[in-house]
Amino acid sequence: MQVESFFEWLGEALGALIRFVVEALGGVFDAIARAGSGFLEGLSRTLGMNPSLLGIIALIVGLSLLVAGVRALLRRAFVGGLIQLLLGLWLLSWLIQ
Repeated sequence: MQVESFFEWLGEALGALIRFVVEALGGVFDAIARAGSGFLEGLSRTLGMNPSLLGIIALIVGLSLLVAGVRALLRRAFVGGLIQLLLGLWLLSWLIQ
């Protein structure tokens, strides 16, 4: 009789521990998701763009074109650097309203 109550207690304790871990991880991931959503909402509102996945991808591509253009100019590849800079500026000016 006591053996059954011990295993019942052990099962309840293990269940409570698992429930605590799952709820804690859910809270942590929810906080991270809310922080990311707030960041993207503020970024898109400041830039005047749509907070969509396509807009964020276009922003990343435009910024990477600008960085690549500056790096190309520093390597003295003037034609390629100017083309990349112009493409990056064109994309970002199209994106930002």
